Amino acid sequence: MIFGSFVVMAVASAWVACLGYRGRICDPAYGDRIPERVRTDPQLVRRANALVRHWCTGAAVLSLAPLPPLVSVLLSDGGRSLSLWGLLVYAGYGMVVVVIGSYPFEKIRHLPEGGSEPGQD
Repeated sequence: MIFGSFVVMAVASAWVACLGYRGRICDPAYGDRIPERVRTDPQLVRRANALVRHWCTGAAVLSLAPLPPLVSVLLSDGGRSLSLWGLLVYAGYGMVVVVIGSYPFEKIRHLPEGGSEPGQD
């Protein structure tokens, strides 16, 4: 179950990152929660795509990191198992990955007018 969760996170994050690479994150068919002021300003659209591209690629890569140890547990035919602490660590790690993947969308909601932030030039 936990293996499948990380695979789903990796696939979903990679798909959203692809939307950022293609410049489609502000397309109403995909980014329905993107504010209208961001959709209408080309500079903010570029910034939004860059944010999603960067952070969701990172989330996709981080989602793949716990898979090798989980595969070794799955392939051990019951010879190995995860302790409660191991499951808690994986759950905490999964939460961190979800926060990293959702960060750009929160940041997009608070982008300033004009698309530039202090120190981002």
